[in-house]
Amino acid sequence: MAIQSVGVIGAGQMGNGIAHVFALAGFDVLIHDISSEAIEAAMTKISGNLDRQIKKGKLSESAKAETLARIQPSGSIEEIGKTDLIIEAATEVEKIKHQIFSDLAPHLAEHTILTSNTSSISITRLAAATAKPEQFMGLHFMNPVPVMQLVELIRGIATSEPTFKTLEEVVVRLGKTSTSAEDFPAFIVNRILMPMINEAVYTLYEGVGTVQSIDTSLKLGANHPMGPLELADFIGLDTCLAIMNVLHEGLADTKYRPCPLLVKYVEAGWLGRKSRRGFYDYRDGTPVPTR
Repeated sequence: MAIQSVGVIGAGQMGNGIAHVFALAGFDVLIHDISSEAIEAAMTKISGNLDRQIKKGKLSESAKAETLARIQPSGSIEEIGKTDLIIEAATEVEKIKHQIFSDLAPHLAEHTILTSNTSSISITRLAAATAKPEQFMGLHFMNPVPVMQLVELIRGIATSEPTFKTLEEVVVRLGKTSTSAEDFPAFIVNRILMPMINEAVYTLYEGVGTVQSIDTSLKLGANHPMGPLELADFIGLDTCLAIMNVLHEGLADTKYRPCPLLVKYVEAGWLGRKSRRGFYDYRDGTPVPTR
C-alpha cells in the first residue's frame, strides 16, 4: 500500500525528529503527545533544525515553509488512528507502549500499519498485544533523526511480508538506508553500542580513567566522533540503563549487567543533557566532567 499520512506519538527528542524527516519527504504528519507543551517545543525544535539545514545550503526557505505546513499537532488519539502509518516514539517503558496501542485499538483504520521506534523491546511481544500483529513491526530511527542515515527494520514473528516491504519503501522515500534486524534484545545497533557505553562506565567506576580521559581515548584512539560517556549523556542515561536491563534480562548473561554507577546516576536524576547533568555538568554552558 502507498503511505501518505503518518501519525507520530510522542513529541520528544525522537518524535520531533521523526516528524521532521517525514514532513520533509512529503508525507502528511500528525504529531501527538499527552503534553501540549511538548508538542509546542517539538514544533520550535523542528523549525530550528530546518533553519540549520537552510544555513548549510541543504534547504530553501520555501521548502521549510512547505515542510512545517505538513506537520499538524493533534490532541486526539482518534485522529492518529486514521493515518496510514503510526510510529510510537514514547518513553522506553513497555507498559506505556502497551497502553498507547490499547488506546489506539478502537480507532485504527483497516489498512493502518503500527510501528514502534523502540530501541530494545521485543517487537513480537508488543505486536501480540494488538489486534493485527501482522501489521506491526519495529521502525527504529537513530538519534538525531534528521542527521543519521540508518533505520533498523525489525519484524516480529507475525509481521507480514507486505508490511515489511511497505516500510522498506518508506525508508527509501525518506532518503535513508534500512537494515533488517532480527527480533532479539536491542536489535543490532544497541546490542553492540550499549555494552560499549556500559563498559566505559565500568572503566570510570573502577578508576581506570576519568570521564575526560575515557572520552579522549576513544575519540583519538578509535576515531569515534564522540566519546562513550559524552554519547551516553546525549542519548540519556535512563535510556541507556533501560536498554542494558533489556539485554541483561533478555539474554541472561552477566556481561550485560548494568554498571552500578550508571544505576546511581539515573537514581540521582542525572540523566545527561536533558537534565543538564550526567557524566558532564551542562548547567553553565560549557560541559564539565562530574568525575
